[in-house]
Amino acid sequence: MKLALEIKNLSKKYQDFELKNISFNLPQGMIMGLIGENGAGKTTTIKAILNLLTKYSGEIKIFGKLNKNEDETVKEDIGVVLDDMFFPEILNVKDINYIMKDIYKNWDENLYNKYLNDFKLPLNKQIKTFSKGMKKKLEIAVSLSHHPKLLILDEPTAGLDPIARSEVIDIFRDFIQNEECSILISSHITTDLEHIADYITFINNGEVVLSKTSDELLNNYGIVKCRKEEFNQIEEKDYVKMRKTKYEYELLVENKKVFKKKYPKILVEQVSLEDIMVLMIKGEVK
Repeated sequence: MKLALEIKNLSKKYQDFELKNISFNLPQGMIMGLIGENGAGKTTTIKAILNLLTKYSGEIKIFGKLNKNEDETVKEDIGVVLDDMFFPEILNVKDINYIMKDIYKNWDENLYNKYLNDFKLPLNKQIKTFSKGMKKKLEIAVSLSHHPKLLILDEPTAGLDPIARSEVIDIFRDFIQNEECSILISSHITTDLEHIADYITFINNGEVVLSKTSDELLNNYGIVKCRKEEFNQIEEKDYVKMRKTKYEYELLVENKKVFKKKYPKILVEQVSLEDIMVLMIKGEVK
């Protein structure tokens, strides 16, 4: 299996936060969702991949090349949308085209104009007049218009209405259809990731809590909501995390088929990525 992205033991220490031995792989032709709370380490990880951090330890390879050694070569293969990314607001989208021509060897003006048309972005208005959603569409158009092989996206659908989000998700699906292009997407909108991500990597407090296929998480994991009497029947080894609410107990189960067989009278519900994230962060082991 060819890998678009390899991260091994990525670590970075700040005064009040530490990224601790982050490791995961993104296979070529796949989409990986990066999830976690604000401040968990997602953006720091992305900045390390893009060589925007200094003095970190570990190894990052993009299409087999060390990102530190091949920065200029690798840059051509990456399209980027960052949550704090911005263009000078006095410019318009035509100005952005002229700038990008000088940055990327493979800049495709026709493709860029196609995205501008698809997204219905005005050509002559200054970017400062754009809504948040329009600015995000512009960033996505720019990220795709130099024919990258890897998209690194930090909250790419934030600020978009449901229809626009659906359009963008379809574009991302099309992007990987050749099985050579890949996407790493960090997002708080976990329902979007459930629709498109092949893999999910969950970072909490600077550490990878889990990194699995979406099918494994959504098909195998389950959530149990039960009363105290039922909870007392369940062995600790049969759940991953537990959270006690005002009215019930919530349990995260790693293998719902095995659990159902052992506890046939206790209901196991379908789990969502949001359920998994909340229970992994807020839950505890008994």
